[in-house]
Amino acid sequence: MRTLALLTAAAMTAGLALAAPSQARATGLALPAPTGAYRVGVTDLHLVDQDRADPWVPERRRELMVSLWFPATGRGGAADPYTTPAESRLILEQLRATTVPPEALSTVRTFARTGIRALPGPSRPLVVLSPGFSYPRTSLTALAEDLASRGYVVAGIDHTYEAAAITFPDGRITTCLVCTLSKPNPVLSAQITSGRAADTSFVLDELTRHRLPSGIRVDATRIAMAGHSIGGTSAAETMLRDRRIDAGINMDGTFAPPLARPLHRPFLMLGAEVHGRPGADPTWDTTWQHLTGWRRWLTVTGTTHASFTDYATIGEQAGLPVQPLSGDRCADLTRTYVAAFMDRHLRHRGTLLAGPSPENPEVVFQA
Repeated sequence: MRTLALLTAAAMTAGLALAAPSQARATGLALPAPTGAYRVGVTDLHLVDQDRADPWVPERRRELMVSLWFPATGRGGAADPYTTPAESRLILEQLRATTVPPEALSTVRTFARTGIRALPGPSRPLVVLSPGFSYPRTSLTALAEDLASRGYVVAGIDHTYEAAAITFPDGRITTCLVCTLSKPNPVLSAQITSGRAADTSFVLDELTRHRLPSGIRVDATRIAMAGHSIGGTSAAETMLRDRRIDAGINMDGTFAPPLARPLHRPFLMLGAEVHGRPGADPTWDTTWQHLTGWRRWLTVTGTTHASFTDYATIGEQAGLPVQPLSGDRCADLTRTYVAAFMDRHLRHRGTLLAGPSPENPEVVFQA
């Protein structure tokens, strides 16, 4: 039985220790190149919700760091650093990747550029990304860059005090305070999920009500949310609370808590093979019964919990693979099926999700 313990940093990092320590390396680390037609820009936003106390540090207002990836025009700009050296050290400590040089993540090559403007044109559909517990928003960068290259605006949210390292404009770096509070339990998991739903609704308010930097324009009538691990749980919970989100994806997250009432909008459950039937994770079976709109349950053979993040590729390049399937193939399948879902439900096109594909035999349609 898959338990809530899989939300902990220790469990999530088990996949990073599959290779012998002597194989660890930190040269030539790079994300896979985006597959869409557009250049990609990125900018960071610092948002403060003056109407809400931080759930973990109540004496502070809730503040969030958000990255916006978008289709961009022209050349120039600067390469977007994957992390700072200080963030890299804290993230690798949280991941228990002790055989990798502390600054390794700061050397990872990305493809988005800072300091360039959005491609002119109509408002674009928006995809919100929520990372797994203790993971930073950067852990979903390859997915974000790929979606932006296909014409989406993508907002990656860092949930403060729930990630290994978040840097704010004044130089402060917050760490995963919640990781130190208690062992995983249903009450804590529900609190995290509820807080992330509130975070997401606040971010949507900010992105749809105010003029955005770099000429970015979002279409408030076409919004989806995808999350990894507890970020995927949060996608479902947020959809129940905020009708602006048209469709959602849970990437290998235990539903904590499972859905307790019907969700009538499209939802995709995309998981590692442990999430295949029968009943490997009862929260998926329970939630499936409450998905009353368009729905799919897919698993990917040869994957583990971290396979739907950048660490599938980076871990393999560093000599610490997180799954049997190649990191590049994990990235390809994740990006292909997430994009197919977004295209189907925000752009009303594409047929990949109609059923199994002979080109992608690793992807199993459970339902």
